[in-house]
Amino acid sequence: MDISPEPRQTPEGEEHPTGDETVDVAPEAPPTSEQQSHLQTPPVYQTTSSPPAPTALIVGQSGGATAAINSSLVGVIREARAQGVRRIYGMRNGIQGLLQGDLVDLGSLPNEVLPTLQQTPSAALGSCRYHLTDADIPQAIAVLREHGVQCMVYIGGNDSADTSHRLAQAALTSDDLRVVAVPKTIDNDLPVTDHCPGYGSAARYIAIAALETTLDTKAMPDIYPVKILETMGRHSGWLTASAALARTTGWETPHLIYVPEFPKEVDEILGDVTRVYRDYGYVVIAMSENLRSRDQRPFAVAAMEAMGENALASAGNPDFTDSFGHSYYRNMSAGHALAQLITGRLDLRARIDQPGTLQRMSQAHQSEVDLIEAEECGRAAVRAALAGETDRMVIIERAESPIYRATIGLAPLDTVANVEKHLPASFMNPAGNFVTQSFIDYALPLIGGPLPQYVELQT
Repeated sequence: MDISPEPRQTPEGEEHPTGDETVDVAPEAPPTSEQQSHLQTPPVYQTTSSPPAPTALIVGQSGGATAAINSSLVGVIREARAQGVRRIYGMRNGIQGLLQGDLVDLGSLPNEVLPTLQQTPSAALGSCRYHLTDADIPQAIAVLREHGVQCMVYIGGNDSADTSHRLAQAALTSDDLRVVAVPKTIDNDLPVTDHCPGYGSAARYIAIAALETTLDTKAMPDIYPVKILETMGRHSGWLTASAALARTTGWETPHLIYVPEFPKEVDEILGDVTRVYRDYGYVVIAMSENLRSRDQRPFAVAAMEAMGENALASAGNPDFTDSFGHSYYRNMSAGHALAQLITGRLDLRARIDQPGTLQRMSQAHQSEVDLIEAEECGRAAVRAALAGETDRMVIIERAESPIYRATIGLAPLDTVANVEKHLPASFMNPAGNFVTQSFIDYALPLIGGPLPQYVELQT
């Protein structure tokens, strides 16, 4: 695993490992022959001379906080300082803070704070889930103009890409504003980029959780012979699938994986559980919180209906009903419903483990690959904006290599905003209940060092 072949010195005097980059704008020093040999493709863009640095740059964080989003923030700060940007602003709580003029001075942040900030989970600037309206755009542009901001870097996922794209488009005709997005999502569902910062750390968390919940189940299989690990991931199964990485430790777990891209009927899952329990004497399942039945209803609803009217009544009234007449119950998740169904239909006690928000921002499970790539994406965004690029998102491109290598490039934001990348069929088996080796090969390099090794005493 090699994404940082040659260290460089940061302005603070810290050694900073840097990944291979197709983005190379006005480097601080010409690359050595050894460094040059690590560049996988020619630079996407270059400048023939160094333009004057802009007076001010602003950065914001958006969407669900992760274990690596602050590493991207540190990358932005370090690169902006290295490039001579005079003022570095941060938005409090993302675009909402910008609209309210709630900004912080990141330029005065002491250099010695940055290494600790890089390893701090959650979003240090505060985050938001706010959909920018057309009516908001003039206010956002006005605040940026008031502070003399010429470059904006926005770190986030799908909705954040849409915000960045719309601001960039609005500024094209009237302002010298360059907007570049940095990818961030544990869902790993942004298109064009090979993967997203934040995913590797969350995947590591889920793999270890799958391994450790298995040890708990095996210790007392007569108490809860069926364990369900319910994961986040929105409408894609990348994170759920990462539970399979637990098998690289030698443990045959989890046994079953269910993701949104492969809908399942109640009887299919009950059949799988029956078969695995017969073969192993216990069952460990990794399941997406947004699994659906084949008619595209939430699996929780299909499971409760299969249990009868009493189950539906116990869930209370639906939180809302969509235009197709489908009901949604937030207090009855897919995992809870499946646990009740297995207990009721198969007479096997089932328990659900829900990591919740811990899975997306656990410092203890940070992947060093994730942190390095997150910082490099932040740095690349600054260089891109300074070179005049706008309406772009930084992307990670996987190089063809026997060992893991990554390069950094750019993609138009209109190819990213409001588009979801789903788990491909080649990453799941024909039965749609476990991953293939292709997924293991894809995901394993992203979680950093080896997973913990555990032993089982044989009698």
